Amino acid sequence: MRSAGRPVMGCEVRIVDEHGAEVPVGETGQITARGSMMMDGYWNKPEETAKAIMDGWLMTGDAGRMDEDGYLYILDRVKDMIISGGENIYSTEVENALSTFPGVVMCAVIGKADPEWGETVHAVIQTADGAHLDEGALGEHCKALIAGYKRPRSYEFVSALPLSPAGKILKRDLRDATGQT
Repeated sequence: MRSAGRPVMGCEVRIVDEHGAEVPVGETGQITARGSMMMDGYWNKPEETAKAIMDGWLMTGDAGRMDEDGYLYILDRVKDMIISGGENIYSTEVENALSTFPGVVMCAVIGKADPEWGETVHAVIQTADGAHLDEGALGEHCKALIAGYKRPRSYEFVSALPLSPAGKILKRDLRDATGQT
């Protein structure tokens, strides 16, 4: 029920590591696809096309895994993944945990540069009107839902998150505002 389904006929999907090598079933990597329905490239943008299409495979920019029955699970955007102490942390998992806390309207999780760990988890939370959230209570809430290394180490509370016209949170704006480009 949580999968995106199986690839349609005529479309091949595979999961690859950062070097483009296919990973074993069940492991996480970048989702790539190829087939007759794929784009040929970006109009008049050969450099972007070269980054997006490698050896005939479209690099989707999505992190995911495939199970033994061929079902695809999309976990996050590759660029939103946080690497802390060598561990991959998917922002959506942390956001899902935070979003169930009373008073959280919306949230976004980004990596914050850290000299010891490389990055730490930083949560930007839009609070409900009149809500005053406690970082300690948020930490305890997350403790019951996700592993310790995935829990936010810092929080920022805002009245509104930056949104695209389609209503998606603009994480690049949050990274720019915190100097985490």
